Amino acid sequence: MSDRAWAEMMLLGLIWGASFTTVAVAIREMGPFQAVLWRTGLGAVVLWGAVASIRARAPATWRFWGACTVMGILNNVIPFTLMAWGQQSIESGLTSILNASAAVFGALVAAAVLRDERLTARRAMGVALGVAGVAAITGAEALTGLDPRSLGQLAVLGGALSYAFASTWGRLTLGGASPIAAAAGMCTMAFLTMIPLTLAIEGPPPLDLSPRAWAAVAFYGIAGTGFAYVIYWRLIASAGAANALLVTLVTPPAAILLGRLLLDETLPPHAYLGLGLIAAGLAVIDGRLIARFRRRRDARIGGNAP
Repeated sequence: MSDRAWAEMMLLGLIWGASFTTVAVAIREMGPFQAVLWRTGLGAVVLWGAVASIRARAPATWRFWGACTVMGILNNVIPFTLMAWGQQSIESGLTSILNASAAVFGALVAAAVLRDERLTARRAMGVALGVAGVAAITGAEALTGLDPRSLGQLAVLGGALSYAFASTWGRLTLGGASPIAAAAGMCTMAFLTMIPLTLAIEGPPPLDLSPRAWAAVAFYGIAGTGFAYVIYWRLIASAGAANALLVTLVTPPAAILLGRLLLDETLPPHAYLGLGLIAAGLAVIDGRLIARFRRRRDARIGGNAP
């Protein structure tokens, strides 16, 4: 990747890492549905501004808007809400680590649906490492104890699984549309979906928030959703989708550090073990580090040949 692509990835990882922390701040003064309503609404405004600035066009067809509706539910409504709800009982850093499993789940979903994404032996090994990482984080008690903390972790994993379905759905239905227009349409339909859900479950979002909460809402809505999607699609265009997935490994360190500095969060050692296993699983699925190691090994063997 170019230096610019690496810089964009680092910036995106920092923004999304901070988003987990700012969501944790916001849900202290509002419900998770209300937090997501603000997030999708502000994100849609920023994305439509980006669409206008580059003069992109959103197709005026039922097929496009139907695909955006499903994409908004899978990529925004379900994961944003489940993760915000889960963060009421678990740390923002842990949420970001579990969120990294989305790429692992994505390999499984893609293998089941897409013909050109078969689960090879290497990819199966990567998925197994990722699943082992999730198991190391949650432990067996997450399925047997079902206390608030365990339920919070399972909710975040449900959100990560929804991201996996969203990536495959987007590839199947939105491949020919402008990426920025598709992101704007997705976020808009997510916002429209969240309005009746929020009013029915939690009521209108509160307006008497503290300055800290308002700052958190502004950050994760404007920067963490709208601006972040603009960077993400630029990164996919310049570095490719496979490279863009590496941002899931940049996000947890930022979230862990900010959670520690701003919220006094601490994570148990097994959470870091799980992150290491998930990172190893993604590296195996991606395959480039293994290929690079083999090339260097072959070069050394060739250089030592008589």
